[in-house]
Amino acid sequence: MANRDALRELQSRLAARLQLARTEARQVAWLALECAGLGVLVPLPTAGEIFAVGTIRPVPHTQPWFLGVANLRGGLHGVVDVAAFLGLRPPQALDALREQSRLLALNAALGSQCALLVDRLAGLRSAEQLQPAPADGEPRPAFAAARWRDGEGRLWQEIDLGLLARSEPFLAIAA
Repeated sequence: MANRDALRELQSRLAARLQLARTEARQVAWLALECAGLGVLVPLPTAGEIFAVGTIRPVPHTQPWFLGVANLRGGLHGVVDVAAFLGLRPPQALDALREQSRLLALNAALGSQCALLVDRLAGLRSAEQLQPAPADGEPRPAFAAARWRDGEGRLWQEIDLGLLARSEPFLAIAA
């Protein structure tokens, strides 16, 4: 009898938690990155693991922003200098990478074995910390989502990694 009551109590608690999860607004959160002075926001569900920059093997006959391939936890990932890809600076030489540089692997659910080289991590951001920034009228690629401004007035560009991973310029690594 006690087991039945305990089971009913567990089921009612689970049902209440499920109902609460359905009615609660989902929190929006981003991983904040620095890329050649540009603040970049990446939605957390699209980001994968973060790695220190290790050995990157160059691949001949590729775009200058495609740095090569790296073994990340046993998986071969193409490495893209995201600042160079976005045209923010010339591609970095592998021996000139800063100590703060990191590789951000795309979430495996995106179906892309790719990692982005970023200058540094800038922490996490939530919707409460940011305000939408007005459009400036400049054309932007489809993967460049909303622009945000933080409490200090800094502008942040949100990047949709799913759209980036499927964009033709990003996929065209052959030189």
